[in-house]
Amino acid sequence: MKIQRRRAVVVKIGNLRIGGNNPVAIQSMVKVKTSHTAAVIRQLEALKLAGCEIVRLAVKDRADALAIKTLKESTKLPLVADIHFDWQLALAAIDNGVDKIRLNPGNIYKRGQIKEIARAAKASRISIRVGLNSGSLPNTKHLTPNIKIADRMVRAGLEYIKIIEGCGFYDLVVSLKASNIFDTVEAYRKMAGSCGYPFHLGVTATGLPANGAIKSSIAIGALLLEGIGDTIRVSLTDIPQEEVRVARAILEALSLRKFGPEVISCPTCGRCEVDLVKLVKTLENRLSTVNFQPSTRQMKLAIMGCVVNGPGEAKEADIGVAFGKKEGLLFKKGKPVKKICFDDCIDILLKEVK
Repeated sequence: MKIQRRRAVVVKIGNLRIGGNNPVAIQSMVKVKTSHTAAVIRQLEALKLAGCEIVRLAVKDRADALAIKTLKESTKLPLVADIHFDWQLALAAIDNGVDKIRLNPGNIYKRGQIKEIARAAKASRISIRVGLNSGSLPNTKHLTPNIKIADRMVRAGLEYIKIIEGCGFYDLVVSLKASNIFDTVEAYRKMAGSCGYPFHLGVTATGLPANGAIKSSIAIGALLLEGIGDTIRVSLTDIPQEEVRVARAILEALSLRKFGPEVISCPTCGRCEVDLVKLVKTLENRLSTVNFQPSTRQMKLAIMGCVVNGPGEAKEADIGVAFGKKEGLLFKKGKPVKKICFDDCIDILLKEVK
C-alpha cells in the first residue's frame, strides 16, 4: 500500500518547505520561557540532535519577542512564535526575525489586528499558522446552536483564513486540534475538502505521557494514512525530545520517513533464555546516538529471543540474530554467518548497520 498524499500548496518556514511533495516535517516546542535564552538554546540543541525540524516558542511578553533575535543567531532551526492575546507581540516577533507566526483565532480575532499581522508577515516573507484549539475557540454565537466541535473549528478556521487572504496573504498553514481523537480527525477531514493549505497535525492536551503518545499516534496516523498532513507535533507532558521520538516513530511506521534501521524484536515469553528486553532497550539507546544519513531503503534489523520464530524473522531481515541459551546465531541477507555471545551482540550489530 502506498499513501496518496493530499496535494497542499507549498509553504516556506525558514529554510524548510512543507506541503506539495515535501517530506512530512517534525515539530516540537521549547518548554522553558523564551527570554531565558541560555536554557532555550540548550533545548534547541537537544531537539536538533533528536531530529526536530521546526521549533515553536511561547511568546508571552515583549522580553520573549526580543529574545528571538538572539535565538536566531544560535540556531538554523526554523523558529515559530506562538502568539496569544497580545497581537503586538506578533509584530515584535516578526521584527526580531522569527520564521513563522502562530495565531490563535480564539484570542486574536479583531479584523484590524489580524490584517496588521498579515501585512507585516507578507513584508517579511514569513508564514502564518492559523492554529485552532478546541479549548479556546472563537465566539460562535452566530452559528447554529449545539454545533459539533469539529464543525465549529472548521467554520472558524475558514472565516479567519478569509480575513488573511483579504490582505493578499497566502503563506498559510492550518491546524485544528482537539483533546480527543474523534473531534481532531473529523475536523481535519472536513477542512481537507475546504482549503488547499498545508496542515499541521496534532492532538492537544493529551494527558499522561504514555496515553498521549498512543492518542497522538492513532489520530495523526489515521490522518496520514489518508494522505492528510504536512507537518506534525506530538504534544506530550514530557521533555520535547520525547515528542520528536514519537513523531519519528509514527512517520517510520507509515513508511513516510526513514531515520535509521527498522528494528524487529519479539515480545519474549517463557522460552526466551536471554534478557532480550534489556538488550533491545540498550540497542535503542545506542541507535539514538547514531546520525544515519537519509536513505531510499530502510535496513531491517531483527533481534529474536527463541527458536520458534527467531530464525525465520532473522532470515527475513538484512541483519538478524536469533538467540538460544546465552548465544545467538547471526544472519546476514538470510544466511547464517556465525554464532555470537550475548554480551557482544550490540557492538556486532551496530558495526554491521553503520
